[in-house]
Amino acid sequence: MGLRQAYTLWAPLYDLVVDRAFAAQRRRSLAELGEVAGQRILIDGIGTGLDYPHLPPGANYVGVDLTWAMLARAARRPDGHGVRLVQGDAMALPFADGSFDQIVMHLILAVVPEPARALREAARVLKPGGQILILDKFLKPGERAPLRRLASPLLGRLATRTDVVFEAVLAAVPDLVPETDEAALGGGWFRRIRLRKAA
Repeated sequence: MGLRQAYTLWAPLYDLVVDRAFAAQRRRSLAELGEVAGQRILIDGIGTGLDYPHLPPGANYVGVDLTWAMLARAARRPDGHGVRLVQGDAMALPFADGSFDQIVMHLILAVVPEPARALREAARVLKPGGQILILDKFLKPGERAPLRRLASPLLGRLATRTDVVFEAVLAAVPDLVPETDEAALGGGWFRRIRLRKAA
């Protein structure tokens, strides 16, 4: 089963499973957007729109997701801030270089088959000096985590990978510089990370 099919099946249940568990962390992450008036901001992997309640008003938001079923749910949310929704692949974004001032990547890097490719694409469409906000689960460098690594091939086909090492992903995108990296949930398995694209 591919991700498109898996998340088409997940769409009706996604909010029940994910919303409450991550709402506070989404809010903390999106507070890092700061003053957004006049900016163009990409929500990469928008899903059902769970970021909407925490987005500061005033920006031109664009949300991209692989799955029509997820986008349909996002389109029905009443708190959408006029987000323009686009179907697209995080690993091959349908936008020009340097199109966005900021990018939000919540629970997407550990979902896609090639996280480094997705992060490279985000860096490509980000303006120099812009920032990327990440919330996701990552193994630490050298962490053995045998159960997570063993389960990852199956879980990666159904919902999300559990073996992604963020530092290895970041190493493939040298024009992104980490500014903050904080434990979020699960004893530090989930992290909130802010990256800056070199000017």
